[in-house]
Amino acid sequence: MRYLITGGAGFVGSHLTDALVADGHDVLLLDDLSTGRIANVEHHLLSGRAELVRGSATDAALVEDCMAASDRCVHLASAVGVQLVVDHPLETMLANVRGIDTVMAAAARHGRRALFASTSEVYGKQSRGPLAEDADLIIGSPAKARWSYAIAKCFGEAVAHGYHTDQGAETIVVRLFNAVGPRQSARYGMVLPRFVGQALRGESLTVYGKGSQTRCFTHVFDTVQAIRLLCDADGAVGRTFNVGSSSPVAVIELAQRIIERTGSASEIERLSYAEAYAPGFEELGMRRPDTTALEQLTGWAPTHTLDDAIDDVIAHESAHDLVDDMPGIEQAA
Repeated sequence: MRYLITGGAGFVGSHLTDALVADGHDVLLLDDLSTGRIANVEHHLLSGRAELVRGSATDAALVEDCMAASDRCVHLASAVGVQLVVDHPLETMLANVRGIDTVMAAAARHGRRALFASTSEVYGKQSRGPLAEDADLIIGSPAKARWSYAIAKCFGEAVAHGYHTDQGAETIVVRLFNAVGPRQSARYGMVLPRFVGQALRGESLTVYGKGSQTRCFTHVFDTVQAIRLLCDADGAVGRTFNVGSSSPVAVIELAQRIIERTGSASEIERLSYAEAYAPGFEELGMRRPDTTALEQLTGWAPTHTLDDAIDDVIAHESAHDLVDDMPGIEQAA
């Protein structure tokens, strides 16, 4: 098959491209390179197994052409990271909303199965775990920039389901829980590569709040495997699936483990959320997925540990001389 991956030069998209090419598929990448990097997929471009079209998922004519030339679509293109969301809430929301409608509409017209990558952020303030796909979503005030991303992704899910219900489109929604691994940048607030970069430079690892907030980190290799399985599963069409690890880790523990695994002499420094973001920023205590639906349909289970992910990020950052590592702030999603 030929897969269209929007945001294909990004973190998850490039690893999905690796997996699809390894299985003999061809890949068409649509990416405006605002957060993606050609270096992530350059080896596939040179081999001829992947083609890169530089442009936006909001460009209807361009998306139409790409969809017509493909067999399936994985829509990953999105503004990412808490820092970007807080700094540019309107841009984040509009880009995500326009992109999902453009891509899903084109997929419906051409009869292409399309998977939409949503986020655990849609659960909002819902912190009782494990969270099932039919759990209530408790999103904070739209007046707070923190929630513009979740609102946009909720809209995207509704659009995807709408095209399935009203037009019979083969749409699938996945809610990703903290995918981590090599090629992820600290630039937009991703906590694991930020901590690794700080540790390798011998700087203090800055933890915001008390550090007791927990996240379920999932190696990107396992995230990609789930996406591939769902794309092939007829029983996934019209449904929503959580994709993530069920093992919560406190952010302060993550920092300690990274210091240990890098052999760094770094210390841990705590900052308040008011210092890191702005007064009134709302952080969440816990967010843990129930992946029963995914497991029952596909047999998926994570095969990589958090320590595997940490080691892979350390190796990647060390090999690339920390080119991608920039001061950022902690990922809250």
